[in-house]
Amino acid sequence: MKNLLVLAFIMMLLSCSEANDTAPAKVAEIVAESFYQGNDVALKEHTTAEGYANFSNLQKMFAKPKSSKTNFKLIDQDIKDDVAWVKYSTAYDKTPGVFKLVKLDGRWKVTVRTPREQAPF
Repeated sequence: MKNLLVLAFIMMLLSCSEANDTAPAKVAEIVAESFYQGNDVALKEHTTAEGYANFSNLQKMFAKPKSSKTNFKLIDQDIKDDVAWVKYSTAYDKTPGVFKLVKLDGRWKVTVRTPREQAPF
């Protein structure tokens, strides 16, 4: 019986830690780092098809940064239902960036913004 309780407790901890890793801010950090480091696998996994197409086109236009540290910092976050907005800064940009995320099949993914779409901050 004790073993069963210990196993249930471990499973609960693992499920809680997985939920934190897929929070919009964490997904935004993964996307920013994978974009700047040229990690196409991670970029594709954490973006929608449209988002991945945009990011991969942008990657081709810019040289890969010499520093591997992005120094990702969360500035603000707004979540409403299945849409989240993340404002962040990195070592590579002078001005903060904003990602729009959508929840697809229970996972947050960075997607594209329409030209007139305004972030909540």
